[in-house]
Amino acid sequence: MVGRLRAIIATMIVALCALTITPAAAGGVLQCAPYARQVSGIQLFGNANTWWKQAEGHYDRGHEPRIGAVLAFSSSRAMPVGHVAMVSKVVGDREVLLTHANWSYRGGIERNVRAIDVSPNNDWSDVRVWYGPIGNLGLRSNPASGFIYPEQVKDFAQPVRIAMADTTSAAY
Repeated sequence: MVGRLRAIIATMIVALCALTITPAAAGGVLQCAPYARQVSGIQLFGNANTWWKQAEGHYDRGHEPRIGAVLAFSSSRAMPVGHVAMVSKVVGDREVLLTHANWSYRGGIERNVRAIDVSPNNDWSDVRVWYGPIGNLGLRSNPASGFIYPEQVKDFAQPVRIAMADTTSAAY
């Protein structure tokens, strides 16, 4: 019981620390680009709509979903600065789970939310994404440029480990 309580408290502390030390832009609200950079390891900066072009010559890019890749959404009337989201799971050729920030809720983080390719050419150029307020895929589709592949996929699925002092040892 005590061990489980410690684990819950430790997880809450780590989550709170992640929110406090995660860089945020524009008025202190967590934005998608800094969060995508943190979880994917892809070192691109600036607005999300610039990531696809910036990645050219630095990262491999393509139209096939892969775990750890960043899906780069293009600018649109609804998203003037685009959006970026990391692929946390590939469900199929036309369905993935995304982990991203600032989509359904201002500054909020969403993990493993559904996204489907609705493009006529099956190239992920038009995507519908889970939208929390309606509890389903969003009503509109969103233009996307494709996937940016990290040099090395980060192991973001590792459980949180908390270091604790060994009080049974005399070596302090």
